Amino acid sequence: MKRTRINQIGVWAAAGALLVACAAPSAAPTSAPAQPSAGEAAAPTKLRAKLVLNGTLGDKSFFDSAQRGMDMMKNELGWETKTIECTYDRNKWLPCLEDAAATDDYDILIAGTFDMSDYVTQVAPKYPNKRFWMFDAAPDYENCANKCANVYTVLFRQNEGSYLLGVLAAGLLKEGAIPGVTSSSKIGIIGGMDIPVINDFIVGFKQGLRDSGVDPEAATIVQYVGGDNPWNNPAKGKEIALAMYNQGASIVWGVAGNTGSGAFEAAVEANAYTFGVDSDQYFTIADPKQRETIITSMLKNVDKGLFRAAKLHLEGKLGYGAPEAVGVAGDAVGVAVNENTRRLVSESILKSVEAAAAAVKEGKVTVETAFK
Repeated sequence: MKRTRINQIGVWAAAGALLVACAAPSAAPTSAPAQPSAGEAAAPTKLRAKLVLNGTLGDKSFFDSAQRGMDMMKNELGWETKTIECTYDRNKWLPCLEDAAATDDYDILIAGTFDMSDYVTQVAPKYPNKRFWMFDAAPDYENCANKCANVYTVLFRQNEGSYLLGVLAAGLLKEGAIPGVTSSSKIGIIGGMDIPVINDFIVGFKQGLRDSGVDPEAATIVQYVGGDNPWNNPAKGKEIALAMYNQGASIVWGVAGNTGSGAFEAAVEANAYTFGVDSDQYFTIADPKQRETIITSMLKNVDKGLFRAAKLHLEGKLGYGAPEAVGVAGDAVGVAVNENTRRLVSESILKSVEAAAAAVKEGKVTVETAFK
């Protein structure tokens, strides 16, 4: 199919959020930590940013989106960038981060996901003259040795983006225009782990169904992958997805990193449909038959968040020492609209999603969250 420009519903402002910058390394906290940057002078324009992944590139989702942000910093701002892939072996994550932090080849060190929170809490205070950025999860600021005053965190309101996806899904079930998708259909959700950040997707999605007149408990099947490899096991994702299709699901949504990509293969076999996550997976999945199953994707714009943070850092406006939450109003989350979406989703449903996005942006709708 001819590739068309990606649009997003529910996202109009400049993107939401991330990271920080500056200075030379210190082997131990021998000087006062960097303070929040409100009022700091603008940073040098050419900086060195290093991305440390607790996984690998090629997930066609979350980590690949972060890499696109690094590419934007390199190509549009002229920064030097480097990416370290620590693999999916949990035993390697802390030493990999420690090794990356100990070298003098970065001004900003970037890490993300809840799995890295404790490690950044341990490592960042040892290098008070360096800046650390976290995305999608925060360090323990309160118990951090220097209160993590040199750490900037962006938290994405994935519940808001998922709310919009729920509104869209409700429209599909009620309209019944897609073959096999009817009012009695179910939507399967594959969660990587039973943790707040994943449950935030599910809570928002279910509210979108409910606010649109669909009973979320009757219309959804939720299963967590769990185990030692929840994020990089496509075969397990396919197995779960096939079971969901056999239980009456007509659409499966994988919220489990690369594990969720197994749902696309399952959908081809089951002659069914999928939702993507984090990136517009219609453009990241190579197999044309799998791509055609992807109705839309719930977007978590890590790439735009990183790039926005880089620009704010250059302006001396990026703060540290506390997390920042960004959502629909900041172009941080949304729903993808591409040629396949327009082929499968009616204009009336897309307009209902636009209206829901406006309501969230204007504060008329408050989306529930799994974070307490």
